Amino acid sequence: MRIIFMGTPQFAVASLDALIKAGSDIVAVITAPDKPAGRGQKVSESAVKQYAVANGLKVLQPEKLKNEDFITELKALKADLQVVVAFRMLPEAVWNMPSKGTINLHASLLPQYRGAAPINWALINGEKESGVTTFFLKHDIDTGNILFTEKITLTGHEDAGELHDRLMNKGAGLLVKTVKAVESGRYNEHPQSQLVEGTELRHAPKIFKDDCKIDWTQPALSIYNKIRGLSPVPTAYTELNGKNLKIYASEYQLSEPAIKPGGFLTDNKTYLKFAAKDGFVLLKDIQLEGKKRMGIEDFLRGVKL
Repeated sequence: MRIIFMGTPQFAVASLDALIKAGSDIVAVITAPDKPAGRGQKVSESAVKQYAVANGLKVLQPEKLKNEDFITELKALKADLQVVVAFRMLPEAVWNMPSKGTINLHASLLPQYRGAAPINWALINGEKESGVTTFFLKHDIDTGNILFTEKITLTGHEDAGELHDRLMNKGAGLLVKTVKAVESGRYNEHPQSQLVEGTELRHAPKIFKDDCKIDWTQPALSIYNKIRGLSPVPTAYTELNGKNLKIYASEYQLSEPAIKPGGFLTDNKTYLKFAAKDGFVLLKDIQLEGKKRMGIEDFLRGVKL
């Protein structure tokens, strides 16, 4: 099959690499346009573009997916199948073009966690399992017929970076399996199932800065889950002495705190813990505004609270 691959971040690179190593004919890669990034506003290429260029693949970077010149170029490639991993919403003129359709790899067990940030929200909500799903694209985002899923068990301690890497690798293998099934015609499509009665449908919308601020009136476990669900990016934060304090790692303990939620205790040597609704959250890996990221003991050696 002639395959067009669409993706942008590092998560998608593992899938593209797995398809190439499995012998897939990738006729083009579509990724986000280059953009300025960082303090120097140096032009930055997506992880997928860097990989594609290094491997001699044709790269397209349309600003707008409905652009007529782009649509014409896409048709000329005569792809049998399009594969989408961590890209953006496609217009019907694009996803409906190939004869075998367009498949998407999503980092959740659909129909749960449809949206832009499934990895983060699964951890924030304290889920016990996660996984990856491949499905055919259709009009409504993340709602198409499912091809395959693979589950993983969560420990309750991993952060979003660790889960990202597990699902990235698991998803790459599942995508190769899916592409081979579509090529052979040996697959079954399943409509996204109705939830078991009493189960809540959870969504995974894009995360904004306000979502990252810690509410210390919440239970300690909820705050702990939020911290790991937002680590290493975009990172949960609070305020300490009028400055933003990013928290990358923590522990929690349940107890009757003797101080109000948001207050903190420290020995100025080994621990800094904030009071929550039903206990404390112990900070382990932090970054105070204007300073480097560091472990709590290194931090306390340089700052007296």
